[in-house]
Amino acid sequence: MDSTLADGPRPGVGPDPAVGPGPGPGAGDRPLRSDAARNRDRIVTAARELFASRGLGVGLNEVAHHAGLGVGTVYRRFPDKQVLVDAVLEEPLRQMRAVAVQAEGAERAWDGLTLLLSEGAALLTANLGLRDVALSPDGDEPTVSALRADLAQVSDRLLVRAREEGDVRPGVTGDDIAVLFWMLSELAEHSAEARPDAYRRYLQLLTDGLRSGPGREELSAPLDRAEVAEISRRWAGR
Repeated sequence: MDSTLADGPRPGVGPDPAVGPGPGPGAGDRPLRSDAARNRDRIVTAARELFASRGLGVGLNEVAHHAGLGVGTVYRRFPDKQVLVDAVLEEPLRQMRAVAVQAEGAERAWDGLTLLLSEGAALLTANLGLRDVALSPDGDEPTVSALRADLAQVSDRLLVRAREEGDVRPGVTGDDIAVLFWMLSELAEHSAEARPDAYRRYLQLLTDGLRSGPGREELSAPLDRAEVAEISRRWAGR
């Protein structure tokens, strides 16, 4: 994940009296006190809401304000932002992987491909934090890297099968599927207040464009992996 996502401890942030003194040797083996556990839950809930609605550009100070806690409390529970990101996105990442598994298990590849697009788009458009990690080319966290690899491999295998079954037009690549996810997530982000489900109409139009059929023009040359990665970095840093 992009190193800009990490917020380090801030100078002058001291212990929070609601939490007590910092953890000593072996403290990780002891359960949190009830007040500390409640604070942790409030932090995770606040971060989940902010990351989902605004993406991972949200800082820990904003999380603290949204949770109604002091900044010191947040840094005590989550001294590194990446630890908080991992805690918040564990379940959404699991859901995204489950969609990929279900899609690949479809009897007909076209059904699996459309399921991957529709269910994957629903998850990514509902959670901008998930979108930021799933579609960014950067970062080497094992869970996120594995998810990206899984999605790419599932897309490639589904496309091979769908072409063999005569359902997908020639020339469509797995990288095209990734680009479609970017397009849909951008539309969903900017249409959320006007019409939250607007992306579904364009998902239908884009999916129809993948279909094989008479009179289809030959597609122009696909992007290569280096070009896709460069576009993705520019998109992530927009």
